[in-house]
Amino acid sequence: MSGTKTQTAAAKTAATTKANAKPTASSKANSKKGWSGPLEECPTEELWGEYARARDSKNADALERVRNVLMERHYPLVKYIAERLLQTLPKSIELDDLISAGLFGLMDAIRGFDPERGIKFKTYCTTRIRGSILDQLRSQDWVPRLVRLKASKIDKTLQRLTAEYGREPTHAELAEALELTHTELAIEIGKATAKSMYSLSDRWEDRDDDSSLEKVDVLEDKKSIDPTDIINKSDLMTYMTRSLTHKERFIIEQYYRVGHTMREIGEMLSLTESRVCQIHTNVMNRLKEQLDGKTGTLLS
Repeated sequence: MSGTKTQTAAAKTAATTKANAKPTASSKANSKKGWSGPLEECPTEELWGEYARARDSKNADALERVRNVLMERHYPLVKYIAERLLQTLPKSIELDDLISAGLFGLMDAIRGFDPERGIKFKTYCTTRIRGSILDQLRSQDWVPRLVRLKASKIDKTLQRLTAEYGREPTHAELAEALELTHTELAIEIGKATAKSMYSLSDRWEDRDDDSSLEKVDVLEDKKSIDPTDIINKSDLMTYMTRSLTHKERFIIEQYYRVGHTMREIGEMLSLTESRVCQIHTNVMNRLKEQLDGKTGTLLS
């Protein structure tokens, strides 16, 4: 009986000693081993543990792998923020450009996030992603930010006075409300005039089929040559010079149509420059008399 009690007491003592024993080196190694499966299947909470271990161990390859997985997990969030911002921007802004800028913000958020602060990463990175996109847009804006702020102030004051007076305020009333002189207000309004970029590849009409024209197809090229204008000038030149001699017609055509100088025309006709000028003056006087005496159109 006494032997049984002694064995029971020894067993309890051994169990207590085992429970209070410190972890061995092998158990510590197992706790630091972390996730053993593919990173793509790792829960997001444990991914941050893997990221911290890779950063502490200065393992660049492991750090990059974990970061890439974290970026893939939060890519839909970047796209969502970019699409929301795109709705308030001109059509010249591309969604892919906003997403690219947002990904840089996501990378900065991953690099600077500390899980021990008790803040959700989604809350933390949303601000960084949105800020990165806005910084990219400001860097592409050729209008200074101060000018944009002044333009916004003028617009808000204009809306407030319109609601107050029940009509659009005069220039003097708007200047007085903004505490500006008439000249200063005119300058600020000129600077604040909206300037936007538009893609010439945009469709002229919002249609999905290929029949819709692009803006470049209907935009006038003021530097291009109008064929109709060339034909009209040619017909007019033929009509006006029909009564001239061959030499006179050659001088007029070379001077006005081709653009040669009097000296160059004289070299082609073996005449002096002064003689070419004299012939030109006589021809112009005769043509002027013909046009002054014409009562109808040139084709009548």
